[in-house]
Amino acid sequence: MTKVSPSLLAADFLHLDRDIEMINRSEADWLHLDVMDGVFVPNISFGFPVLEAVASLCKKPLDVHYMIVQPEKYVQRTAKLGAMMMNVHYEACTHLHRTVQEIHDAGMKAGVTLNPSTPVSVLEDIIGAVDMVLLMSVNPGFGGQKFIENTIQKVQRLRRMIEEKGCQTLIEVDGGVQGETAPRLVKAGVDVLVSGSYVFKSTTPEQTIRDLRAL
Repeated sequence: MTKVSPSLLAADFLHLDRDIEMINRSEADWLHLDVMDGVFVPNISFGFPVLEAVASLCKKPLDVHYMIVQPEKYVQRTAKLGAMMMNVHYEACTHLHRTVQEIHDAGMKAGVTLNPSTPVSVLEDIIGAVDMVLLMSVNPGFGGQKFIENTIQKVQRLRRMIEEKGCQTLIEVDGGVQGETAPRLVKAGVDVLVSGSYVFKSTTPEQTIRDLRAL
């Protein structure tokens, strides 16, 4: 069964409580939270006041994705939220191994994200220490972008690396995940689908989540 992590970025921020209640009712596995700082990516999303409010209401594990510089500064605060996964960008962490260790020491699972132009080979020496790799299938910073086709081959290369190393690392993909791309991603080896607009703009979001999980 494919895991589904709907992206809060596409929710209705005037009615977040309603959308989170929908997530709670649904078969969604996790809730994906994109934190952007306007420095690492050209956009600002939301910070800890929103994260804390969401954490107080959401019954699903929180999949927190930091698109920010120096994410290591926020390990303890993220753990305090009760987050299940703290996901940091390879491109933002000078000492990635240390950051992954700090995330684990704080009691969370550690995810590492790669931008579209970053090859999976950069993770060869750390893949065994990482719980999940998130491949961005759009350039990070904005929702609703067109899927980058090379992601399919990238997933396949990462799946081969994980199998060759004998790891249990999950593969997550975020960006342009919808009815046409999702089956191809799962076939290529993806474990977790992040989907924003496709879920939250759906007339039947709970059914959309169910359909993605069934892939």
